[in-house]
Amino acid sequence: MSPTPLVQVGRVVLINYGPDAGKIATIVDIVDHNRALVDGPTTDVRRQVLTFKRLSLTKIVLEKIPRAIGTGSLKKKLEAQDLAGKWAATTRAQKLASRERRTNLSDFERFNVYLLKKKLRATKNKIAKSVKA
Repeated sequence: MSPTPLVQVGRVVLINYGPDAGKIATIVDIVDHNRALVDGPTTDVRRQVLTFKRLSLTKIVLEKIPRAIGTGSLKKKLEAQDLAGKWAATTRAQKLASRERRTNLSDFERFNVYLLKKKLRATKNKIAKSVKA
């Protein structure tokens, strides 16, 4: 496999700009060298043409997706190939989930995170001093 993902029909993409930012979709057709037709029936992304500047390619490729597949058929293929499970297993999805979790913390939860980091830092420094000596 090449180090960078190729633009191809069936490639799963993350939308990184616009009203659907943070959602995943699938490339259904390639319009030209700057745009692709994407659809995400399981993530509420309507079928639309987006530029590649607004998309991040993932390493997930769905098998046997024909060009210009309909939304209903695509939804069945996505559910059959467990796209949600594959996406949740990626490190990018885990990072986005943890970032969202951190932004939704209350003041008290942020304070607890601060205290835990402080305790961890003190423990690391104590171990580092004992190793040096």
